[in-house]
Amino acid sequence: MTPLRSIVRGVGGYLPARVLSNGELATMVNTSDEWIVQRTGIRQRHVAADDELTSDLAVKAAENALASSGMSASDIDLIVVATSTPDLTFPATATLVQQKLGITRGAAFDIQAVCTGFVYALATADSYLKNGLGTRALVIGAETFSRILDWTDRSTCVLFGDGAGAVVLDAIPEAEAGDRGVLGSSLRSDGVHWDKLYVDGGPSSTQTVGHLRMHGREVFKHAVGMISDVIEDVLDKTGHTTGELDWFVPHQANLRIIDGAGKKLGIPAEKTIITIDSHANTSAASVPLALSIGVADGRIRPNDLVLIEAMGGGFTWGASLLRW
Repeated sequence: MTPLRSIVRGVGGYLPARVLSNGELATMVNTSDEWIVQRTGIRQRHVAADDELTSDLAVKAAENALASSGMSASDIDLIVVATSTPDLTFPATATLVQQKLGITRGAAFDIQAVCTGFVYALATADSYLKNGLGTRALVIGAETFSRILDWTDRSTCVLFGDGAGAVVLDAIPEAEAGDRGVLGSSLRSDGVHWDKLYVDGGPSSTQTVGHLRMHGREVFKHAVGMISDVIEDVLDKTGHTTGELDWFVPHQANLRIIDGAGKKLGIPAEKTIITIDSHANTSAASVPLALSIGVADGRIRPNDLVLIEAMGGGFTWGASLLRW
């Protein structure tokens, strides 16, 4: 079998029309713009309309990614959707995306790794393609976290937003790809920490959807070390260094975490793509949304070395290195 490499053909994002500013949020819960910005770096977030489902956001991001790639839905034979807010308990949101895009072949499934979901999904799709289980994939991160927030809890409701991002991966011979594509990934999890960031509901436990609960100080305490761990691992695996990076695209959870990881790893702030101020934490959509912004505004260009990372509930954490 000819060795294959998964390369990025296109990227796209989608944000719901409604923008919820810190000022408006302060009329709903005991908080302030100053308090939120100082502690998180967030100034606003997007909230899905009542009739917008996670699959709807995913489809719009996928359509934008396909347009960017110059491909059509009929070219896709693998869809992996990373989400913690599926339309239904089952079937998988990926199959609903598949149906809405008019795709009737290949495979479609969801991955649930919370905020690390897109990194897990990218690594999974990359493995599928390299092993001949597909030829072209849509890898999507899509969330409607507004549906699982307790809007009376100022420690969590100020942090999250809704959105979706997607990339199109294409499997081509390594000889043709050169150094382009997904160069390596590093994934981790540790269920010991499950109760530090979780949703207090589910079909098997409470038969309800539940609300997001978080022990913020505990998450913050572990975040920088865990992020640094997988970044150092993927760089070691691929033989690259932080000094070679063109762009660092981190999960957009908290500006202090992003700054802390960058300083620990020696990644300059000017090489870091930040969207948390306008998107807040969109969980699995965070990284692909930031990638779509970086490409759209001309910062991320062909042949750039791009590092992505994320950490989420579970705990889960991971990183991937790509040559754009």
